[in-house]
Amino acid sequence: MDINTLILLCIFAFLAGFVDAIVGGGGLIQLPAGIMLLPQFPVATVMGSLKIPAFTGTAFAAKQYLKKVTVNWRQVGLMCIIAFSAAFAGSQLLSVVSNQYMKPVIFIVLIVVAVYAYSKKNFGQTVHKELSNKTQLKYAVGISLVIGFYDGFIGPGAGSFFIMAFIGILGFDFLKAGTYAKLINLSTNLGSISLFMLKGTILWSVAIPMAVCNAIGGILGAKLAIYKGNQFIRIFFLLVVMATLLRFGYDIFLKP
Repeated sequence: MDINTLILLCIFAFLAGFVDAIVGGGGLIQLPAGIMLLPQFPVATVMGSLKIPAFTGTAFAAKQYLKKVTVNWRQVGLMCIIAFSAAFAGSQLLSVVSNQYMKPVIFIVLIVVAVYAYSKKNFGQTVHKELSNKTQLKYAVGISLVIGFYDGFIGPGAGSFFIMAFIGILGFDFLKAGTYAKLINLSTNLGSISLFMLKGTILWSVAIPMAVCNAIGGILGAKLAIYKGNQFIRIFFLLVVMATLLRFGYDIFLKP
């Protein structure tokens, strides 16, 4: 592979790790770059290879968040198992059918998310719901199942969807939602990675250097998010949701 191509991929991996650590959505940067710069490989191979840097960056970002936020490890463990299985199933389905027909649905959902998050100025600023443990666990399982499958089948913006669900349904603030999203996202990435490793479609010569750069971006992005707090994350979240809207809008209306 051309060294200039690898350098460009590493730059995009760093940016993806930085953005993903703050509000998710790193796949919006990394995946299009990978498909554009590696046209000689099947899309599934590129997607599988990029799951390695995504996992690494998320892991280092999660470590930073855990220094600040306390989590319910029993609940997180169950969510991770469900999300792993759902993402594995989603990636398996992706290998045999197209996900194009789902994108108009996601596009409409994103419009609703953007309008809601913009109009609710206190969205994600404080922990505002007190749910019983049983109710919270029920919702958490549903979130892990649905978005975990989405991450394996479609991918881009899954971290942002986790954050939105944890705030809107479980009542977390941005910092707590981001922490949970990182931990569950590790499982969805691992679920997809397991499938692609079994199929032998990961380009390790690309995945490993990108993983290093994604991890550096993840560490710096998480530190900035923790330092700046919920209001900064909310603004960043809105920007990433708008970028996701543009991405899906292009895929639906403009892409040949």
